[in-house]
Amino acid sequence: MAAPSQPHKSTYDVIVIGAGIQGSFTAYHLAQRHKDTLLLEQYLLPHSRGSSHGQSRIIRSAYPQEYYSRMMPDCFRRWQQLEAETGTTLYRQTGLVLLGPPGEPELEACRRSLGVDEVLDAAALAQHFPGFRLQAGQVAVLDSTAGVLFADRALRAVQEVFRRHGGTLRDGEKVLRIEPGATVTVTTTAGVYKAPRLIITAGAWTGAFVEQLGLRLPLQPLRIDVCYWREKQPGSAGLGSVTPCFLTLGLSQAPHGIYGLPSIEYPGLMKVCHHHGSPTDPEKRDQAPSSAPCPDIAVLSSFISSYLPGLETQPAVMETCLYTNTPDEDFILDRHPKFSNIVIGAGFSGHGFKLAPVVGKLLCELSLGEEPSYNMAHFAITRFPGVLGAAQ
Repeated sequence: MAAPSQPHKSTYDVIVIGAGIQGSFTAYHLAQRHKDTLLLEQYLLPHSRGSSHGQSRIIRSAYPQEYYSRMMPDCFRRWQQLEAETGTTLYRQTGLVLLGPPGEPELEACRRSLGVDEVLDAAALAQHFPGFRLQAGQVAVLDSTAGVLFADRALRAVQEVFRRHGGTLRDGEKVLRIEPGATVTVTTTAGVYKAPRLIITAGAWTGAFVEQLGLRLPLQPLRIDVCYWREKQPGSAGLGSVTPCFLTLGLSQAPHGIYGLPSIEYPGLMKVCHHHGSPTDPEKRDQAPSSAPCPDIAVLSSFISSYLPGLETQPAVMETCLYTNTPDEDFILDRHPKFSNIVIGAGFSGHGFKLAPVVGKLLCELSLGEEPSYNMAHFAITRFPGVLGAAQ
């Protein structure tokens, strides 16, 4: 992906491994700070083998955890800044309906994070989302700021600005070896690069990279089924482009949560997914799954029968994506405990895309030895015991 006029140099200020949305925003911030930055990607771009592809992601202000909700105004501003820098629309405001049992702790925490008092019953919700059938005794909270990020377009946009600021992006280069030291040496299938700082944002491949560095992080890659469901009668489910996104919290029939986005990617199809998946090896994610019925599809079919009766109960289109989960589903944003010039961003657990502008800023700050803009206690490697057990 490097421009033909760029020399194939070997020494940089910073090397970033992994050109998904987190690595790309990290490199973007470094380049804006006038750091000579190399961004490495193992696959030819664009590709669909990681966690950042696809056309849509939810962005929202509402979060149960205060440390994320405090970051969201900054995220919205930075997404708008990227839109202005590239002249590209990256966000469509649709609103978001959060639903669950009344008094559900996470739903209440989201309501508080929005600063709203109102909860919606079935009749009130129908005004915002006519195709949605709220079940007896359940309530909803509306996040009117929320909407859809156009993911593929966003990834291209941030990489474009990175290169515009002098950054070097090399795709189709798989990293083979990392040698720590005052100067870190990174060997790829196409060359050897050196820098005093390294940042690893390699998604589902991060665990294998940090094992080379004596670190065993509890990262679990999951293969996620991304499902699109057809209207029974065109127009009957009210799936116009202004339909809100939705997110369930605390439903007994969906303990991991279900989320949905309006008909944007495929006309007449709504994206409804289970926030859960099957453990996988990222190198083998494209292998055909077993013929056994998928429990996640069964959960979704049951949910759609009850809550979205205007949709068919079997998916019309199925795609796959990778999550990389931590046990607590909080991110890892930290320096290596032994090699302080190596920074790790990992474990985005299926909810990191919207936060990438701020994640990239934090990883940039960590790498440059600056005081991070936010409290990093929830993202520390040391919250997991025994991670240095394999240290060399």
